[in-house]
This record gives sequence, C-alpha cells and structure tokens, in this order.
Amino acid sequence: MKPTVIVTGASSGFGYYTAIKCAQKNMNVIAAIRNPNKMNVFKQAGLKEQTAENIAVWPLDVTKEESLSFFREQVNQLNRVDVLVNNAGYAVGGFFEQVPIKDYRRQFETNVFGVIQVTQAVLPKMREQRQGKIINVSSVSGLIGFPGLSAYVSSKHALEGLTESLRFEVKPFGIDVALVEPGSYETNIWSSGLELPQAVYDPHSPYHEYTKGLWKALNREVHEDPGKVAELMTTLAGRDELKRLRYPIGPGVRVNVWLKRLLPWSILERTVLKKIIGTKEL
Repeated sequence: MKPTVIVTGASSGFGYYTAIKCAQKNMNVIAAIRNPNKMNVFKQAGLKEQTAENIAVWPLDVTKEESLSFFREQVNQLNRVDVLVNNAGYAVGGFFEQVPIKDYRRQFETNVFGVIQVTQAVLPKMREQRQGKIINVSSVSGLIGFPGLSAYVSSKHALEGLTESLRFEVKPFGIDVALVEPGSYETNIWSSGLELPQAVYDPHSPYHEYTKGLWKALNREVHEDPGKVAELMTTLAGRDELKRLRYPIGPGVRVNVWLKRLLPWSILERTVLKKIIGTKEL
C-alpha cells in the first residue's frame, strides 16, 4: 500500500520539492498550501502524469482556526497517515529592540504553534495505526543564535525543544520524530519570505550601520540547492525507522555547531561581530 505523506508549506522551497520528490517515489502526497493563489502550482509544474496523480492539494493556514478545523476533518477521513513534514514557516528579521511584540507573536504562531496544531491533528491517526514519522523542518538557527534574527532564531530553538520532548512521548507508540536542520539554501524565506519591521529601514536608528553590515553578511552566504534538503526528507519519509533525532544538512552546518559547543563564548562572539561590523562597538 502506498504511504501517505502530508507536507505543509508546499507551495515553494523545501515543501514544494519534497512533495514532488515523494510523489515521484510513488507516495500519496497531500500538499498543504496557505496561499489560495498558489493552489495550481503543481498543475503548472509540467510533472509527469503519474507524479501529478500522486499529489492532492489541500488549503491550510496553520495560524487560522477555521483552516485547521477543515484540516482535522480531512485528516480524520484518511485511511492512514504515514509521514507528516512540518515545513510551513517564515522569518521575521530585525533587531530585538526594533521588532514589535506582535511580530514575535506572529512568528511563533506559524513556526511553533502551527506545528503543534497540525501535529496534534495527525497524531491520533498515527497512534492508532502504531506507526508514523513526523519530520519537523528546523534550521541551523535552531542551534546557533545570530544577530538581527532573534524572532526567527527563538522560534526555531523552541521547535527544537518541542521535538525532543515529543519524540520521547510518542516513540513507545511506534512513531518517530526527527528534525531536519538546513543551513543556507536558496528559498524565498530569505527574499520575499523575510519580513522586516519598518524600523529596520530607519536611517536614524542606532542599529542602522549594524543592519547594513548584517545584510551584507547574509548576502555573502552561499545558498545551496533546496532540492538537496528535499532529497533528504524524501529519503527519511521512505525509511522504516528514523534512528536519529537530528539531521543537519548544508555546507558548514556541522562544523559551526561543533565550534559553538567547543569554543569559549567570548571567541565565538568576537568572530561573529568582526564578520558583520568589523568591531565590537558602533
């Protein structure tokens, strides 16, 4: 029997490519998409007929109760759910002092509470069938802090802790939970997906020079092909068991995490600040 895979945030980036690759592996894919203008994204992709037939598109805004309620009803009508890929997310940029609390709340509504509610909708089905895999898309930002991204970083740190606890809770029911932790990849989360409060652009802001250095540093990053992350998630979806909790991926990710654990904080701090602004003081 073909496995059923649910992928949230499937209109672009990791979610889009994961949905296609899973469909190509002859899995039944439910591609959950928030934007109503992108419901035809797979029909417009020129996919082979067999691949296209394996993809069903559902509307889902993980921050709206009405949408989540519809999603729960649809999940309850499924015979089974084998894999859930919690990919829906976005990034708020800006320095802590300048980011309004409402933007922090919106960040957590999607990246944390959205994951919670979607997962709670799927867990009863997986528990009853005594089998399932939940793949939460985190980030290297869930392991390492970075200036100018405190809202995004804190939401991904929260997702990391949530996933650790959830894995302990559901493992006895035959359900595996894992984190995929990408580094810098070419997705719209760092272009149209990166939201910046208006205060970030204020030339009179005490963070103005810092901001310019930060964006230069981000633009110097080498953005890899998101298809590589999708390939990893498709491979994990097809495995009988996810033996590891964390799957970091991307150039330098493992090294950077290792350095954070190994180096004194003072050295790490000087290195990051020098890379961005060339000095400790503004």
